[in-house]
Amino acid sequence: MKLLNVGYGNVVVAARVVAVIGPNAAPIRRLREEAKERGKLVDATQGRKTRSVIVTDSDHVVLSAVQAETIAQRLGESIEEGASE
Repeated sequence: MKLLNVGYGNVVVAARVVAVIGPNAAPIRRLREEAKERGKLVDATQGRKTRSVIVTDSDHVVLSAVQAETIAQRLGESIEEGASE
């Protein structure tokens, strides 16, 4: 099982990630609010500005203070490591 570092000591199971997106678009804000209402919002920002939103296959929405590009790069590295084993 590969873990994806989403910043400040927080990790997500890499295989469960469906999307990594920026936080500023209106549909993403709605997604965030809906997840909060359903109890599926995880705030991993440690009080910092949200810079990316991670959606998992269990419909959880994870907020991260790390840029979406950085998380996508880490996710790609995690997938490559899994393929080489």
